[in-house]
Amino acid sequence: MCGIAGRFNFSPTQPIDRGRLRAMTTALAHRGPDADGYYVGDGIGLGHRRLSIIDLSTGDQPLSNEDGTIWTVFNGEIYNFADVRKELESYGHVFRTNTDTEIIVHGYEQWGPEAVTRFRGMFAIALWDAPRRRLLLVRDRLGVKPLYYSLLSSGMCSARRSRRCSRTRTFPVIGAPRHWMRTWLSATCRARRPSTKPSSSCRPHIT
Repeated sequence: MCGIAGRFNFSPTQPIDRGRLRAMTTALAHRGPDADGYYVGDGIGLGHRRLSIIDLSTGDQPLSNEDGTIWTVFNGEIYNFADVRKELESYGHVFRTNTDTEIIVHGYEQWGPEAVTRFRGMFAIALWDAPRRRLLLVRDRLGVKPLYYSLLSSGMCSARRSRRCSRTRTFPVIGAPRHWMRTWLSATCRARRPSTKPSSSCRPHIT
């Protein structure tokens, strides 16, 4: 049981409000009492509250790939992570932790967004691809680990619980029942005035 939260600004020059990001994440402290962690980049901020279960010494989040271009925060458990890790190691990926979290960043490097189709478990994931300025939100098939997002005039926020995200209306990450639920929002979106529903020009891709 962990907690994740984040904020994405359409403009990379608009800085993340670190105080608000910390407040959003701290509000989830009951879900992750052991530690907190943050990643803040150009127009992106990710927060994580951790309940330590696997790899107690090196499993802190947010977690990145080797060069710091891919970042993730993750809540849940990927049951087949050992098998996926072996496959990724066969492609030359080097792991520095024993957590299931790390297969998310390396899996994305290897297979892109389709990596999530290889994960078996219950999870809510936020992944940031810095070179593409792409934010990927992922929820498990049944929604055991729910994830909510809210579109704002200047960007988007997401959180493990809807009321931690924003005072504006929030939407669950959903999709077709036969697929893993994936919502990804790229910097090609352009801000519009706040709305009670995602605007058509800035609607996340849901597959």
